[in-house]
Amino acid sequence: MKRGEKTILILTLVLVVGLMGWNFHRQRESTANDSSIPFYSNASAELSREAGELIRKYECRSCHTLWTLRDMLRAVPAPALDGIGSLRDREWLFAYLSAPNPQEILPSRLKKEFQMPSYAGLPEDERRRLAEYLASLQVKDWYLKETRTAECSALTGESCP
Repeated sequence: MKRGEKTILILTLVLVVGLMGWNFHRQRESTANDSSIPFYSNASAELSREAGELIRKYECRSCHTLWTLRDMLRAVPAPALDGIGSLRDREWLFAYLSAPNPQEILPSRLKKEFQMPSYAGLPEDERRRLAEYLASLQVKDWYLKETRTAECSALTGESCP
């Protein structure tokens, strides 16, 4: 190998190792303080499991997003459940789930077939578990304004401040 080739090889190796180290440092730093995921839950593992079963059983994701997941075959502009616990407390959510007509508590602009159904007929313990879980769905402070704006837009169909 010629002297110039050795120099180019060594410089390339130093550059690659340096870039790998820099990239590793950036990834470790961004994972330690990940501000790109604003939603979290403070529910216990047991509550999360029980509520997850109820959410599947009652097909909440057919209209609402939860952890940014939604049934893609339905296009209902219902509010996202991500961060709902930062907007509403457990008592409000239980009252809403228990209302014979939820639109009296929170009016909806959606057609009747897409409006929030009443869950007043569900067993009280299921409504309480759902309310407790929904109240645990929080949003980080830096994203709270965007969450409020998104809920307002979903409810009114207009752009909100």
